Amino acid sequence: MGIVTNQTNMYQKCIDACKRCAQACDECFTACLAEQDLQARVNCISTLVECASVCSLASCSMSRSSKFAKDICNLCATICDACASDCAMFPQEHCVKCADECRTCATECRSMAQ
Repeated sequence: MGIVTNQTNMYQKCIDACKRCAQACDECFTACLAEQDLQARVNCISTLVECASVCSLASCSMSRSSKFAKDICNLCATICDACASDCAMFPQEHCVKCADECRTCATECRSMAQ
């Protein structure tokens, strides 16, 4: 049991980044639905949903010390990069915050997966 705990501790920074990113994506998703230019945000909103989902999956896989955690984190980094790019197209505070969290999460996931 100690080995799993040590692995989870080793992943904690990435787990935390994934959780923050998922939360930021969910918050941005909700806020974007209320924006007047909703049609311009359709692609971004879709990516937000994907990003929140994969961040949650990555966090859970690391918490379980899954043998697929590194693969999931690599995918998570790719989706976080896409989400950051999409959110960066909009000036609202929730979009800027989400893009920042996505970039941080992508960096942590890549670091963890190496």
